[in-house]
Amino acid sequence: MAKASADEGGALVGSAAGTIRAGAPERAAAAAAVQAATASDLDFWVSADHTSARGISLNVNLYQSATVPHDVTIAWGDGTTETATANGGDVLRFVKHTYPRPGDYTVTVTAVDSVSKVQAVKQLAFSTSGSFFSPHAPTRLLDTRAGIGAGKAKVGAYSSAWVKIAGMGKVPAGTAAVVLNLTVTNTTAAGHISAYPAGAKRPESSNMNYVAGQTVANQVIVPVSNDGYVELYNGGWNAVDLIADVTGYFHRSANDGYTSLAPVRFVDTREGLGAARSQVAGQSAIGVQITGRSGVPAGASAVALNVTVTNPREAGHLTVFPAGQAAPSTSSLNYTAGQTIANSVIVPVGADGKINIRNGAWAGTDVIVDVVGYYGAGGKAAFSTLGDGGMTSPWRIEDSRTLTGANSWLTLAGGYFYEPLAPMNNPRPIEAHVLNVTVTTTSGPGFLSVSPDPYPWERYRYERPPMPPRPVSSTLNWTAGKDVPNLVQAKPGPYGLVDFWNQSSREADFIIDWLGQYDAY
Repeated sequence: MAKASADEGGALVGSAAGTIRAGAPERAAAAAAVQAATASDLDFWVSADHTSARGISLNVNLYQSATVPHDVTIAWGDGTTETATANGGDVLRFVKHTYPRPGDYTVTVTAVDSVSKVQAVKQLAFSTSGSFFSPHAPTRLLDTRAGIGAGKAKVGAYSSAWVKIAGMGKVPAGTAAVVLNLTVTNTTAAGHISAYPAGAKRPESSNMNYVAGQTVANQVIVPVSNDGYVELYNGGWNAVDLIADVTGYFHRSANDGYTSLAPVRFVDTREGLGAARSQVAGQSAIGVQITGRSGVPAGASAVALNVTVTNPREAGHLTVFPAGQAAPSTSSLNYTAGQTIANSVIVPVGADGKINIRNGAWAGTDVIVDVVGYYGAGGKAAFSTLGDGGMTSPWRIEDSRTLTGANSWLTLAGGYFYEPLAPMNNPRPIEAHVLNVTVTTTSGPGFLSVSPDPYPWERYRYERPPMPPRPVSSTLNWTAGKDVPNLVQAKPGPYGLVDFWNQSSREADFIIDWLGQYDAY
């Protein structure tokens, strides 16, 4: 086998070794004369690129073959084959194929000289860029306060903590990315936290921001290094404590694809939607039916939520966990008295199709839950950190402070701006984009909503279309002077656009970092 290796998204190239040649037992004298000098030179190269989470584009370079037609057969390694004809010395370019599921495959290419019937065979090992999801019961992997996963000491200023992912809990080796709920606490100065594969170049983007005395939680989806670690960098002036809880991971052998939904409100205790019209009492939990509602089918293994707490009567935290299990010691969202704050949550669904939400404070609070998607065996979308045009995670697509994006000037109070998160000339089917959205330079309270845009980009370019329906769900909430991040799994509209609504009476700046996407193929 001609082994191949490359960084994700790079070309995979088969070596010249491993060629198998076989001559036909009978051959016309004329053909033998023509081929006598060239039959022993029949050789070719095979190279491949990723085209999507499950897609491959193959090139066959018949660089050392007689200048006659060759029959080329490609066995993709999933039980399907494809045939083509190419002349010796030419290149058979961009033969594309989509695998039924993510995985590791062996592509076998056979080229046969149509005159001499001499053949050569090459094999190339190919791993898809995407992975399916596997839910994981909320489990604490890091707590520097207690010495879990690292020494019992704060993470120093401008220093990192390495978190072992693969081999911890039920997370297997070969995990491509992990879902973590990160919490920073015991802060004494302002700063930020960045999560990325251990040992890789530290990105410019941040996953969470904090100020002195603040406890902040934010969910991240972060690639895992080849040796199974994630690095958490403290970009603050002073040391902080860090907590990391795993709730799922992405692996090529996992079984659950993702299906996105336009945000749907499942719970609002202020109105009695999905629960009693009363606050969730302190030290108690509510059950929420997930499956069988608003497009979430029975059998969904996990659900992607945006959970908001509002009107809390004292400081505390929420824990979201599968029904039928004991509440774990992890937290999904931390808050202070009177604060309105949201956090993205990916959580397994119980056998009865429900999840539980526990209020860890001693006093009550209102809770709002918006469902943005679900995972299950029927989903086809796989997660990939390889984007269109070869961009890799993370990638800053918008920063209204520095005018780096196409719509950076559109931060008006009560308005919205659209983002083309896929090439406008040839967008590929994308189930959802995974983003880290941060609001900053806020001068008053407000909230951000993210929703699919119904229009093609050309309508914005050549005319002013009617304003899309204003969404009622919230993605993140802020108060004056706060920098607030949140993970967003944004469903694009039919033409690839995503809308960001400033649901505030004041202007604000927005930073959008692209972390990956769920490819529909």
